[in-house]
Amino acid sequence: MQSTRSRRKVAPGAADAAESGEKQEQLLLSSAICNGEDLGPFVRKAFASGRPETLLHNLRQFSRSKESEIEEVCKAHYQDFILAVDDLRSLLSDVDSLKSSLYDSNSRLQSVGCPLLSSLDSFVEAQNFSKNVDSALQSVSLCIKLMELCSRANHHLSNGSFYMALKCLDSIENEFQDKTPSSTLKRMLESKIPEIRSHIERKTSKEFGDWLVEIRVVSRNLGQLAIGQASAARQREEDLRIKQRQAEEQSRLSLRDCVYALEEEEEEDEGGFGGDDNDSYNYGKNGLLGFDLTPLYRAYHIHQTLGLEDRFKQYYFENRKLQLTSDFQVSSMTPFLESHQTFFAQIAGFFIVEDRVLKTGGGFISKMEVENLWETAVSKMCAVLEDQFSRVQTANHLLLIKDYVSLLGVTLRRYGYTVGALLDVLSKHRDKYHELLLSDCRKQIAEALAADKFEQMLMKKEYEYSMNVLSFQIQTSDIIPAFPYVAPFSSTVPDCCRIVRSFIEDSVSFMSHGGHFDFYDVVKKYLDRLLSEVLDGALLKLISSSVRGVSQAMQVAANMAVLERACDFFFLHAAQLSGIPLRMAERGRRQFPLSKACNAAEEILSGMLKKKVDGFMTLIENVNWMTDEPSQGGNEYANEVLIYLETLVSTAQQILPPQVLKRVLQDVLSHISDKIVDTLLGDLVKRFNVNDIIGIDVDIRLLESFADNLAPLFSDDGANQLKNALAESRQLINLLLSSHPENFLNPVIRERDYNSLDYRKVVTISEKLRDPSDRLFGTFGSRVAKQNPKKKSLDALIKRLRDVS
Repeated sequence: MQSTRSRRKVAPGAADAAESGEKQEQLLLSSAICNGEDLGPFVRKAFASGRPETLLHNLRQFSRSKESEIEEVCKAHYQDFILAVDDLRSLLSDVDSLKSSLYDSNSRLQSVGCPLLSSLDSFVEAQNFSKNVDSALQSVSLCIKLMELCSRANHHLSNGSFYMALKCLDSIENEFQDKTPSSTLKRMLESKIPEIRSHIERKTSKEFGDWLVEIRVVSRNLGQLAIGQASAARQREEDLRIKQRQAEEQSRLSLRDCVYALEEEEEEDEGGFGGDDNDSYNYGKNGLLGFDLTPLYRAYHIHQTLGLEDRFKQYYFENRKLQLTSDFQVSSMTPFLESHQTFFAQIAGFFIVEDRVLKTGGGFISKMEVENLWETAVSKMCAVLEDQFSRVQTANHLLLIKDYVSLLGVTLRRYGYTVGALLDVLSKHRDKYHELLLSDCRKQIAEALAADKFEQMLMKKEYEYSMNVLSFQIQTSDIIPAFPYVAPFSSTVPDCCRIVRSFIEDSVSFMSHGGHFDFYDVVKKYLDRLLSEVLDGALLKLISSSVRGVSQAMQVAANMAVLERACDFFFLHAAQLSGIPLRMAERGRRQFPLSKACNAAEEILSGMLKKKVDGFMTLIENVNWMTDEPSQGGNEYANEVLIYLETLVSTAQQILPPQVLKRVLQDVLSHISDKIVDTLLGDLVKRFNVNDIIGIDVDIRLLESFADNLAPLFSDDGANQLKNALAESRQLINLLLSSHPENFLNPVIRERDYNSLDYRKVVTISEKLRDPSDRLFGTFGSRVAKQNPKKKSLDALIKRLRDVS
């Protein structure tokens, strides 16, 4: 390397630069040494650049420069140094005297200090002994405290105070276990504390398991009590509504002399059930029905202390979920009607307990977990209801289950649970319930009608009148009659009314408390079906198959009139129970739903009366149609018919309403008029004269007088309507007795006086009219006699009518 370097030619400028750099480095190194700085950077730099010789060279030069400086300084201070040495030599004598003095002092100190040292050794030994005694006392005191804690822990364990025992164990672990001087005690604590904790966990788990078993029974009783309180509250509401309806009814009837006040009873929540936080639940041993959450919270608290909080929560949730799943089991050995209350009460009690745990557990269970359990329960209950409702074949059974389910919904809604799905299931089976209810009512009505004896009902006491008449508002007067009282209807009427009222109440009971508020239209629809299909059909069957005789037909017609008034009560009663104002129900009133049976009853009564009348009308065959003298007192048939009608009216007016009796009599009189016209029209009468027409006129006048005599019963308009029933026979007789029969051809006169006559009948009957002198051989002596103008007019009428036909 040196040979290579020697061969290089260095330029003069480069050599100068290198020389100035070395001088700079030498100055920096000198400055660092003078300032006492670290020379490490210079050494590293020298070795890094591969020139340590330069560094050594600079250090040697610095050393030589400093040696010369030292030499100059020594030369400068040489005289001072000589003087200092002289001074030191003069001090030697003083040092010797001081040395001897120190020796003497040390001797005296040794002689004095030895006893003190022995005393100090004794003191140190006594102090160490005292420390050992204090340490022993402290150890004993610590052991005593430890034993006291252990004894206290054993006492708590024996008394079942597991939480306090665990607190003692925590104190032992935290304060004494590491400080215990006895290794034996320490080993004992290390082995026994885990065992005690395991024992506490087992005992707590056993108590909690016993509580889980007990809470199932408690939940059932709790659910039954809560649902019972909801039922009592509902009954109080029903009683209040009844009072309100009574007040509204009295107000509607304008009974202003009475003052009615609705007093709502104070509701006392005896058991403290409710959804708020002020419920008086007792968590001690005297809890309501044993509803004690203390074992649960104690177990939870102990598991918290043991650090097993999450595991215990999971254990509780899984066990309660299994219990709920077990509660869903429906026994196939017991009818659901008998077990449904226990079934739903168990579930209600379960969620009442869970609600209380949720609100008082401090996060022990979450709201989401309870909601998940509730959703599972709702879906299962809906499935059970769907299955059981599909099997129920009795309306009353379905209503009992529905009412209890609705009470369950009311109870649990107070705790914040949603019950819409349950109410939807109830609404879904509304039609089936009403079909079953209609079927039951059909059987009951058939039995009631089959037991009817078609006799007026006798009531001996006022309560019977109130029960059978006033309760259905079928009375005709607000005055209480004297007793014994014979009603115009038979026992069938109140029996059917009770059946219909029961139907209304059952229908409203099913529709109410189910989440629906405006259900009157539904109740009205099924009430219409009951009346128009079931009751009307049963009455039609009764009328067509069981009515034998006029008295029975009259009684059925009287019953129908009373039932017509009862129908008004039915719809108003349905409106009241449904919470609909009566004015709205009256505004929406429809036609009489039993019109078919009513018409059939009147028709069969009229038919039987017509048959009776026909028996008397056969006497018309005994009439002499070519008599010389007109009958003054009426023909025999007319008198017999009149006697029968008067007897009929005297009996019928006691049970039949005037309107019904008027319609029946109107039909009978119209039939009598038809029979008279048919007799004159038939083959029985070959010819007749004016005297016979005058006799029939007397007969019709007797019947018209009979109608006039009924004016006090039917009013003048009613009497005129009865007389109008004889219009055809009356107009025919008037035409035959008229002086100008041809006026029948005048449209104005015909419409006014003969509008009920058929011109064909007029022709046939008019042709049979003969003059009194027109007898066999009666024209031999009067061939040249002048023709009667009336006869001439009648012949012209007949000729004109024949031409028209």
